[in-house]
Amino acid sequence: MDDRTELFTIGQLARRTGLSVRTIRFWSDLDLLPPTRRSPGGYRLYDAAAVARLELLRTLRELGIGLDDARRIVDRQSTVRDVAQAHARALDAEIRTLRLRRAVLRSVTRRGSTTEELRLVNDLARLSARERQQIIDDFVAEVFAGVNGPAAGLAQAMRALPADLPDEPSDEEVDAWLELAELVADPDFRRRVRQMAVAGTGDATPPPPEPMTRLELARAALAAGTDPASPEGRAVLDQMVDPTLSPEQRRALADSIAAFTDRRVERYWQLIGVLNRRPPFEPAVPAVEWLVAALRAAG
Repeated sequence: MDDRTELFTIGQLARRTGLSVRTIRFWSDLDLLPPTRRSPGGYRLYDAAAVARLELLRTLRELGIGLDDARRIVDRQSTVRDVAQAHARALDAEIRTLRLRRAVLRSVTRRGSTTEELRLVNDLARLSARERQQIIDDFVAEVFAGVNGPAAGLAQAMRALPADLPDEPSDEEVDAWLELAELVADPDFRRRVRQMAVAGTGDATPPPPEPMTRLELARAALAAGTDPASPEGRAVLDQMVDPTLSPEQRRALADSIAAFTDRRVERYWQLIGVLNRRPPFEPAVPAVEWLVAALRAAG
């Protein structure tokens, strides 16, 4: 008798395939592996075709394909290609989730988070792209409500999140998202951005471009530890603004620049840049603050 006519008991199938008797019997009970016939003593017997079906079942299960999908494949109600595509998509989603969880755990480790912070960090990182965008959209809608003109374009730019975190986000990207979510939830930050947005459409005069084009001078003075109220600071200031400005004009210029300057707002743009994988930019606000202090000292 050859393999085409030989019949096998469950025990023989187990020895032939390396599967356990319990697994083969379980699949047979589910009618995934119906017996070819039964022996006079009532034992289930299987032919070579059943052996091939069993091997296919084992392969599908080793790939993680569920029993219902495996049944459709072996019964030829679905093709292997269709089920494999669906399963690959599911595995992609699972891999993305696992990578994100790993990134969150790394972030928690770096931040030395408490139990409560761990929960918050995990909840934020698990949000869908739509849910993350909604957090930013709600923030922008609140702080720019009723604001028109150039600030409307600024509002759109502040919504510029990527469609999703990368499949394998860097530590920096995870930290950037978590910091951004905490920042926009801060009522003080929301009030400050609102002030700046309203100032851009009201009576506040936007600062002239000239001092900003010479900001490297303020950066150098700051790096050198130059006191903005010192004679050396005044010499730098005179290179940045018209030295004939009156004290009142200097104070007005300082107020105008300060109205549109905030370290946390600049940090917002830095975080948006990280998430969109843009090249980092050198912070400008510390140098601008030095300029404002120099203007007020000279006023």
